[in-house]
Amino acid sequence: MLVERGFQAMNVELVSDAYAIAANYLRRSGAIPDTLVTNECLLEIIVRLLQHGELNKIRLANKAIARFEAQAEARAVA
Repeated sequence: MLVERGFQAMNVELVSDAYAIAANYLRRSGAIPDTLVTNECLLEIIVRLLQHGELNKIRLANKAIARFEAQAEARAVA
């Protein structure tokens, strides 16, 4: 999945780890369904953060969670 999107091999593990952390939290909080399907919105947020230079998987996951929740809240208000 990630290789198809043109990621370098060294970033695949980082994105995968950050996604796993963020998705696990969001599933437990009920923000995303508890399925094995990749949440494209969450993945895109993580990729954008990585492209902007965030390389720590915990900070990457935490920032992605915050942005995902903010976007979900904005969609609920609109």
